[in-house]
Amino acid sequence: MAWAELAIAFAVFFVSHSLPLRPVVRSRVEGLIGRPAFLIAYSALSIAVLAWLIGAAGRAPYVALWPWQAWQMHVPALAMLPACLIVALAIARPNPFSFGGRANETFDPAHPGLARWCRHPLLAAMALWAAAHVIANGDLAHALLFGTFAAFALAGMKIVDRRRQREMGAGWQSLSDAVAASPLLPGPVSAKALALRLVAGLCLYLGLIALHPYLIGVNPLP
Repeated sequence: MAWAELAIAFAVFFVSHSLPLRPVVRSRVEGLIGRPAFLIAYSALSIAVLAWLIGAAGRAPYVALWPWQAWQMHVPALAMLPACLIVALAIARPNPFSFGGRANETFDPAHPGLARWCRHPLLAAMALWAAAHVIANGDLAHALLFGTFAAFALAGMKIVDRRRQREMGAGWQSLSDAVAASPLLPGPVSAKALALRLVAGLCLYLGLIALHPYLIGVNPLP
């Protein structure tokens, strides 16, 4: 039954992350409850299904894929710091190339932020988180769980690219070229905002370490 629960949780996860985002479904729901309410409801649903999925993987029978070594604990402990910083630098910022961009009409290709380095930073952070946790666990259920997340994030980059190119037409390539020509590092005008986001990312990292034993039941520190 534990494997069945994991399979059902996976199915619900993918349905809940694909069906509500279909243009027809999303436009109708947003028309009924408004965009802010849709985003809140979708975020709450995503968190709830993710928590269920992680719990189902923990309840699945333990099938070792490789011998566990103490050094494996260092991998997510190190990888999650850049992942948290990426999230802090990317979230709620204009990014017409990816999902979740805020106020995309204000996007300045001369100062694109993290989009200068990666068009899909949130998906990159998800891939980093997932890959690091595959190494840290080493059993079948968690390899399926986190390996699927990593593949989902990497495939999602290509899927979103195709969707945005289709929606933006020739503007996608011209905007991409303008971003590629922008400075690699942010200018002094955005230094204060950059520092605040880096501090927020560090706080997120420390918060996850502190809450991990209570939420997941495992101490993340080596």
